[in-house]
Amino acid sequence: MAQFNYNHLRYFWAVAHEGNLTRTAERLHVSQSALSTQIQKLETQLGHKLFERQGRNLKLTEAGRIALDYADVVFKTGDELLGTLRGQGGSSRQVLRVGAITTLSRNFQLALLQPLIGRHDVQLVVRSGTMRELLTQLEAHTIDLVLSNQSLPRDTATPWQSHLLQQQAVSLVGRPKARSRKMRFPEDLADTPVILPSLDSDIRVAFDQILERAGIRPIIVAEVDDMAMLRLFARESGELTLVPPVVVRDELKNGLLVERCQIPDLSESFYAITQSRRFANPLVKELMATPLSRSGF
Repeated sequence: MAQFNYNHLRYFWAVAHEGNLTRTAERLHVSQSALSTQIQKLETQLGHKLFERQGRNLKLTEAGRIALDYADVVFKTGDELLGTLRGQGGSSRQVLRVGAITTLSRNFQLALLQPLIGRHDVQLVVRSGTMRELLTQLEAHTIDLVLSNQSLPRDTATPWQSHLLQQQAVSLVGRPKARSRKMRFPEDLADTPVILPSLDSDIRVAFDQILERAGIRPIIVAEVDDMAMLRLFARESGELTLVPPVVVRDELKNGLLVERCQIPDLSESFYAITQSRRFANPLVKELMATPLSRSGF
């Protein structure tokens, strides 16, 4: 096997971070054709295309994203070698890039990622966004998985795989009262104000269907599409709030809120969404294999 050429790798590394061949050539003071030739030689040796054209810019292929991760480690290790010999130390890390939809419970995210937090061999990158934004990043290999409370359909036109991580009951929670009787569900909701997730939420749609079948029209004082904000409303408003208990886990634990009623046959599901890849990040498999119960979920 021919000896690996690290000059080719460095040229690829520079273009991958710049995203543009012309700008990289100008910065490195080499011709664009020479730079392109170096990358083609690297692709030939690796046996994979590393870039795809996207207008005037270059987009990494899946193999290109893997090569960039390794290149980052290679050149970071070189810097660490210099630092170590100069008495500055250093360490290599695997990188896991996680996308989470903006409405997802922060407590759930923390519980899932807890086993990786603080590990010296792992660097976590967590990004929030809409489902569309995060799927675009997943397709471009700039994140490794998406955390969501919605699954995605799987067919020949959609490469996504939805992995069920956990299901949790949904409850009505509120501030503790000195003389509160056991709540009658759904009868008491005919005259009890409630705060609900927005209509974009699956649990809200299911909750509305339950009340509709019972002939009850709830008194809705607020609709909130962000779980972090829903948690604040539950804590500060004094009204009954429909949430998965994980959202208000700390408030339930310290007694600021109590669970007034668990909704029968209603639960929220949590998913990790991935894309089929030839070069899967091993940390993704490790993360999904960790029971959430061991993470304090």
